Amino acid sequence: MLMRMGYCFNGSCSSVQRILCYMNRGWKSGLRWESWRGKTTSAQYVEQRVRDPTFEKYMEKHKKLIKVVKVQTILLGRKDKTLSLHYLTRLQYKLRLRVGAASFLRKYPHIFHVYKRPARGGTWFRPTHTAMDLVNAEDKAIKDSESLVIERLKKLLMISPTGALPLKAFLKAYRELGLPDDFEDSILKKNPQFFRWTKDPGGDNDMVELVSREPSLAVAAVDKWRNAEYPREKLESEREARFGFKLQFPPGFKIKKGFRDKVKTWQKLPYWSPYEDVSTFKPRSIGGFKRLEKRAVGILHEFLSLTVEKMVEVEQISHFRKPFNIKLNIRDLFLDHTGIFYLSTKGKVHTVFLREAYHRGNLIEPNLVYVIRRKLLDLVVLGRHGMDLQSQKLDGRRAISTDEASGIEKVEEESNQSESWETCSDSSHDEEGEQWDQE
Repeated sequence: MLMRMGYCFNGSCSSVQRILCYMNRGWKSGLRWESWRGKTTSAQYVEQRVRDPTFEKYMEKHKKLIKVVKVQTILLGRKDKTLSLHYLTRLQYKLRLRVGAASFLRKYPHIFHVYKRPARGGTWFRPTHTAMDLVNAEDKAIKDSESLVIERLKKLLMISPTGALPLKAFLKAYRELGLPDDFEDSILKKNPQFFRWTKDPGGDNDMVELVSREPSLAVAAVDKWRNAEYPREKLESEREARFGFKLQFPPGFKIKKGFRDKVKTWQKLPYWSPYEDVSTFKPRSIGGFKRLEKRAVGILHEFLSLTVEKMVEVEQISHFRKPFNIKLNIRDLFLDHTGIFYLSTKGKVHTVFLREAYHRGNLIEPNLVYVIRRKLLDLVVLGRHGMDLQSQKLDGRRAISTDEASGIEKVEEESNQSESWETCSDSSHDEEGEQWDQE
């Protein structure tokens, strides 16, 4: 955006310029906000971004953690915290494990304990004591920070012009926002003085509303940074100090001619706070579009600041786009402003980071939930290191014997040769599958 229009950090066509293209083409029915990039496709635009080795290295590990968390979530949803290997095999394609279920479990013995269950037959697995300790520690940390969770929800609802957001948007990103698993009951229903839960008879459009706005919370994270970074006299006299963002460009980023001046111009551009209601404002000039675009950047910056790990999947944050009244393509905004955000595509998932919150792949100001999740990531990276299949003790019990290990391999081999994972000879597995489907 900034290289062609003065408002982009990577040299490609800006969101504002796309709008102006429509204006110049004589659209009589009003100005359109749809993404327009000429001959450059969306996939090409993503591939043209400058990679940051630090974030890419972190995502290489994190994509493994995502799959582990998916399996762990299913496991923790069981009353006895156990699941049969056969049933996980039936889910391996849906979970995108890429390897057989048995091979997947063997890769993470510090997280999953595999064992024989004579009473019901077959091979089963459960969380290790170490993994359960981390799960319980994370639940306790979230529960103890209930006041922060309530404040976070209030701020998100205050960004919405209507003071309301879809419940399904929170359900998509509840883990990233540090909400309890049962936040509908433990937070929303428990605090009717703050939140109003409007249920839809169909169950698809439930809304969460803020009972009353709190002006004291309407302070964006970037404003706090400015107040700490610049003296009061400079904030009152210089626009760059009043409206600028902290910029950190990736290594190898090429600064072209005139780039610094365009960045400085963008930093000085006035814009509305994410907590101001501008839903009635209709831009009639280029300047108006630029200010709305910068405000959209401010909203995305604030959203990421409210997440636990200062990162979120683009698909998750996209559910907040319309309620936040952002009329631009969110992914394009992330790509246009590479000095503020970093977009990674590792694991075939688009994940965005808030650059200023990280230093060498770690949060500058870590919170307890983040620290616990990093410990789980360490167990994922540890893999089989320190584990001996025949002689080491796993999770306080005897190690899997050679016969049991071969049994696991046999189950995997048979399941891979099977044409369908829906057929199960053990009636207990059928009951288990029906119970899981009902849940």
